[in-house]
Amino acid sequence: MQEREEFAAEAIENIRTVASLSKEASFSAIYEEKTQAPHRNIMRVQAHLYGVTYSISQAIIFFAYAAAFSYGATLIDRGEAQYQEVFRTFSAIVFGAMALGESASFIPDYSKAKTSSRRIFKVIDNKPSIDSYAETGVRLKHVTGSITLRNVKFHYPTRPEVEVLQGIDVSVRPSQTLALVGSSGCGKSTIIQLLERFYDPQDGAVMLDDEFVTDLNVRWLRSNIGVVSQEPILFDNTIAENIAYGDNSRPVPMGEIIEVARRANIHEFIRNLPQGYETRVGERGAQLSGGEKQRVAIARALVRNPKILILDEATSALDANNERVVQEALDAAQRGRTSLVIAHRFSTIQNADRIAVIHNGRIVEEGTHQALLDRRQRYYALYNAQSPEHARSDSIKGAWVRL
Repeated sequence: MQEREEFAAEAIENIRTVASLSKEASFSAIYEEKTQAPHRNIMRVQAHLYGVTYSISQAIIFFAYAAAFSYGATLIDRGEAQYQEVFRTFSAIVFGAMALGESASFIPDYSKAKTSSRRIFKVIDNKPSIDSYAETGVRLKHVTGSITLRNVKFHYPTRPEVEVLQGIDVSVRPSQTLALVGSSGCGKSTIIQLLERFYDPQDGAVMLDDEFVTDLNVRWLRSNIGVVSQEPILFDNTIAENIAYGDNSRPVPMGEIIEVARRANIHEFIRNLPQGYETRVGERGAQLSGGEKQRVAIARALVRNPKILILDEATSALDANNERVVQEALDAAQRGRTSLVIAHRFSTIQNADRIAVIHNGRIVEEGTHQALLDRRQRYYALYNAQSPEHARSDSIKGAWVRL
């Protein structure tokens, strides 16, 4: 019976999918089959059993009332008790038994709560190796944005047998753009997490302006980094509040919010909304499109005026029109800042100062877009896999040369 109910509930909850697949008749037939013999006989026995059990459980309290009052009346008739004593005893026993029964129903919840609290206190008592609230650590007076990774080796704590980075050596000078490319799982995002110091490498060093990031104050370090990810998370507040969240160290004036929105190429869109900057974006930014959320995220990153800008596949989920608009905003945001760009679309990184190709946790190629194409190695293969037209034109050129 429970299986039948679960099947019906699942079909009704996902009725749009069922209708889009034109499977209404099939699901109806399956439901009818589950209600036929021998299912029907089983269901009939279960229904009778449930009915009898439920009726007895509901009648027990009335049986108790009848027995208590009958015995009490007998005692009063014999002169062995007063009616006040009968009612006091009746109330104490019946309501006490009811309270005891109700408390017994919470015993499974008590064991669950005890287990959950043990886990919660274990998390609370745990001392993180990287304390983001610590006041210790160096705070540089001036940040240029120079980044260096020297022979960095790293594996995640939950997968010590898989070495994600196997000796990464790369650097980027102030105000330059370094693009990281490679197949999924090669270690691009891991490099970003090490720079933000969500993890520390097992070997090697990550440096900012020739200072080890492990020696820097964690909150100060992250305050100098702006991040725009593939799926930006917006809070269910106004657009102005979401932008202001980019810098929680001070009250952000409205004029500054409007200025960064202009630089993020979204001011005109916001101004045309009925409530302007006071428009709520909905849960996780559900009221905005992908391109609009990305531009709000860019404005949020810019409001802290970061020295380092990280773009983690910021345009990969957008259509061509939105990609163009967002890319213009990103190009403007990168001016004068050190930028690390993770991208699968090679059209977004062709103007990068340097491109590092990562394969199996190592940098196998490094150079500009054209220089890497001329080498005709891994970057060339990745680029042609994404741009078959380019590969065909190269083949035609090669055929003409041979002729």
